[in-house]
Amino acid sequence: MRNRSCENDRGRTRRIRANRMSELPLPASSKRRRPRVRLASGGRTPQAERTRATRRKLLDAAMRIFAQDGFEAARLEDIAAGAGYTRGAFYANFKSKEDIFFALFEEWVGERIDSFAEAIRRHSNPAEKLAAMRTHYVEMVKDRRLLLISMEFKLFAMRHPEAHARLRSRHRRIRASFGALFSEVMAAFGNTIPIAYPAASACLGAVSQGLMLEQLLDPKTLSECDVRKVLGLFFDSIFLVCPMGSGRETA
Repeated sequence: MRNRSCENDRGRTRRIRANRMSELPLPASSKRRRPRVRLASGGRTPQAERTRATRRKLLDAAMRIFAQDGFEAARLEDIAAGAGYTRGAFYANFKSKEDIFFALFEEWVGERIDSFAEAIRRHSNPAEKLAAMRTHYVEMVKDRRLLLISMEFKLFAMRHPEAHARLRSRHRRIRASFGALFSEVMAAFGNTIPIAYPAASACLGAVSQGLMLEQLLDPKTLSECDVRKVLGLFFDSIFLVCPMGSGRETA
């Protein structure tokens, strides 16, 4: 009996000690930590990286389908399937066919603006800046990735007010960006041009697209070399150096 009583006393003592220990604050190192989310390259989470990869595949597929079938004939199912996904994956990333077109358009134009800015800022001499700007414009004839698609979409937008407003807004921002670069180059000369800089951007784009379309239609009559020469002549007609403030027409 004495042994059993001693054992009971020892058990009560251990329980009291355990209870007291549980009331003590835990050291910082022993507190439970939340699991850390591993980041992929570029500081993105794995989920964000998967989303980015899915979006990239959809954009690449859209570019192929638009070039193959045209904008209006292209189907969302074909774009999704071309990327290896379903319509659900498409709608998780883009609202509509117009939405993915604008994403492609923004990407393409962004690359063009960055390339153009890099070409002119590579030089410090004003004459070299202007020559680089001319060369960059003339060489546009090589880049036809979105020529037919964008021209078809313009016709589509003219018949659909919402798309028209959205495209017009994008074009105004783009022309303002190129216009700012034109102004930067001409300011290095201390000169200007006869028309507003955004208008010059619109004119240069319209002439280049029209000539490239005609060359694609009948390359025997209008060669790529002919297109380059005409683009150069048209560029010169706008950017011939003239005194500051002279000859510019105001609206």
